[in-house]
Amino acid sequence: MKTLIELYDERPMENILSSEVFLPERCIFLLSENEDPENAKQRINAYFRYRELPIRTRFYSLDMYNSQEILNYLKTIVNRYEDCALDISGGTDAALFAAGLLCRDHDVPVFTYSRTSNCFYNIQNAVFADKHKNPVQYSIEDFLKMAGGSMSQGRVDNRILYRYMDLIDKFFDIYMTYRKKWVNIITWIQCASRASHAEDIPLEVSAERMLKTRSGVRTTVSIEALQAFESIGMIGDLSWTDETVSFVFGDHQIRTWLRDIGSVLELYTYKCCLDTGVFSDVSVSVVVDWKEKSDVSNEIDVMAAKGVTPFFISCKTSDVRTEALNELAILRSRFGGEMARAAIVTTQYANAAIRHRALELKIDVIDLTLLEEKKLKESLISLSL
Repeated sequence: MKTLIELYDERPMENILSSEVFLPERCIFLLSENEDPENAKQRINAYFRYRELPIRTRFYSLDMYNSQEILNYLKTIVNRYEDCALDISGGTDAALFAAGLLCRDHDVPVFTYSRTSNCFYNIQNAVFADKHKNPVQYSIEDFLKMAGGSMSQGRVDNRILYRYMDLIDKFFDIYMTYRKKWVNIITWIQCASRASHAEDIPLEVSAERMLKTRSGVRTTVSIEALQAFESIGMIGDLSWTDETVSFVFGDHQIRTWLRDIGSVLELYTYKCCLDTGVFSDVSVSVVVDWKEKSDVSNEIDVMAAKGVTPFFISCKTSDVRTEALNELAILRSRFGGEMARAAIVTTQYANAAIRHRALELKIDVIDLTLLEEKKLKESLISLSL
């Protein structure tokens, strides 16, 4: 096969997988007239360069609901280019009908890809694709790139997280012990840090036991929580009097985590993903830049990859709102397509309304009940099946 004909699809992976596996000399995309051809061209060509695939591309816009027009284009391509093959993994029903009409008059090889079995199948004369198992495994960055986005570092440098693996479970255990007081505990640490030093310095903290937030609300230190943090090495040199408290953060990264209410759940979810052993790539705090909308970016709390499936996980230490579910569903569809899975992990009990909306959006809900039973890893494994 020298020329691959692709029926351009909204699902990013269906547009590029066959090219990656069978490496044609050129790939010709048939796009809907509603699709911006220049945008599609830039997106696909940028991805092929990123993957170092020496594939030439052509893009044709047409009415993808007009089977006769599609058939005419297919015949023109088959007659013009030698050694063509047609991938019908994506596209509209009209495009599939046109492909059937093409097969009636031409012996062009036709094949498809099954997401369920992760395998290609020969439809007509495509012996090279007959039960051909897909060997490609994608990283998180691959999934974002193929959808026209890019991956930026968020609040956590994932390259250093291996240093903290022994700490994360203990950190989460402390959270579960003090869950109902957590907002107050972290708020006091935030205030104490600001009262002690400028934002860009130092790990030393010395502050009064009772402080005011920027909004004027009073917050009081929890000595017991600080002692728990000291017992696992997150802080040191803890001492206090009737009026003041002082301690030293373990390092700048720990300082960041102890000043952020949601970091503990994100870190725990990240580690549980790793501990399952089923994901080939896992990242926490993934910032996604929408290249087509230069001023738009989103942060995904935890992302994982398994073969050709991306996983989008949102972590909430507060009540889950419908808006959070909607945003997660949009990100999953935009950057993952039908293969993608999504879940929301919350340290609250999910109510019936939220569960119903999540079910409508095909989002798994992992709530406090499962976390208390220490079944997060088990739930993540089920998500990956």
